[in-house]
Amino acid sequence: MKGDSSRMGADAASAAMVARQVSGVEFYQFANLLNCKGLWHGIFTRRNGCSPAPFDSLNVAYGLGDEAGNVARNRSMICRAIGPGRMITARQVHGRGIRVLSADDPAEFCGDSQLPGDALVTDLPGLFLTIQVADCQAVLLYDPRKRVAANVHSGWRGSIRNIIAGTIQTMTDRFGCRSRDLMAAVGPSLGPCCAEFVNYRHEIPAPLWSYKCGADHFDFWAMSRDQLLGTGVPDGHICLSRQCTKCRTDQFFSYRGESHTGRFAAVIALQPD
Repeated sequence: MKGDSSRMGADAASAAMVARQVSGVEFYQFANLLNCKGLWHGIFTRRNGCSPAPFDSLNVAYGLGDEAGNVARNRSMICRAIGPGRMITARQVHGRGIRVLSADDPAEFCGDSQLPGDALVTDLPGLFLTIQVADCQAVLLYDPRKRVAANVHSGWRGSIRNIIAGTIQTMTDRFGCRSRDLMAAVGPSLGPCCAEFVNYRHEIPAPLWSYKCGADHFDFWAMSRDQLLGTGVPDGHICLSRQCTKCRTDQFFSYRGESHTGRFAAVIALQPD
């Protein structure tokens, strides 16, 4: 099986991510991205927020049934933990749309107006590019040479369409990024232990069946790693959290595990010089 990330255990996961707490809010950071000067990033847990069950408690998504005031307070708590800046989200539609936020794109610089899209790219400091997650992968990308950051929402539909490669191509076309310079990290998401697709013959293209584990489970962690490698990102520049959201509902929201639930935040931001 390609990549074989399912064989990696808890020791590898703990080595990939470092636990932090700022202003009473818990989050994780990746070892490879922590070495990047001028970059902030974090994978926030579901804890330390103000939302009641089933959104308990640091839910950052509107439109799920949680009170809007709770979501706003949770987002404010995250922003205080990060520092000065502005949270940017998109209306994630499980597609391949990529939004560029740049001084050259005033129409795209829409803040939280929820344009549809599943990846955010910027060269502007102070924008907290935020992906909202409950089993899908958040893929953080950073080019330290060009100072460009991206955050990718890659669920199974995005994975089979290779939104990762599309985002990297956008970074290349718009900002002159080179794949060999990129640092990448894949956040907590549905692991091969729990990514069951009983109708995979109708949902997942046959060329990707090589990522099948057993009868009907798939290793999307390995798929993302291979997609990153396929664009030219060096293997040593890639970190996988290898934490399954369905197995760790104590820390993360999981749609597969809980159905009616919240979304946790994965954030990346350029810091001002």
